Amino acid sequence: MERLLRPKEACQLLSISYSTLLRWIREGKIRVVRTEGGKYRIPYSEIKKYLQ
Repeated sequence: MERLLRPKEACQLLSISYSTLLRWIREGKIRVVRTEGGKYRIPYSEIKKYLQ
């Protein structure tokens, strides 16, 4: 199973703010998974696309 990151972890890896991450999610630039509680989790593969 793929590793899922919390938004804070994703922001740190990408060196972006939380508001930028939310904007990218709304714009469809980053795919997210929603937990049963409605929280965002970001697949590590989505982060890797921006780290290359």
